[in-house]
Amino acid sequence: MARRSSSAPGHEPVPGAVIVALVVLVLVALLVASLFVRRHRESDRPQPGWRATDEVFNDPSTNRVMRVWLDPAGERHYVTEAQRPAV
Repeated sequence: MARRSSSAPGHEPVPGAVIVALVVLVLVALLVASLFVRRHRESDRPQPGWRATDEVFNDPSTNRVMRVWLDPAGERHYVTEAQRPAV
């Protein structure tokens, strides 16, 4: 009696190593992409209507001096102090 294959004809099962390699590749791609994306509420420069606060801090993850700005709705935004325009 002939033994039947559990996979469809013409399709070989995907080896576990290929699946692991794909997962690692996706995780590395996400890590690299995260290096180029700004963090939550971080802006390149203040927008018109925002007002500077007295709150300045050193961001420990980037070692940049950041100033907190408030928009008209009261939302906080973080702008690198060196990029702050003259007021």
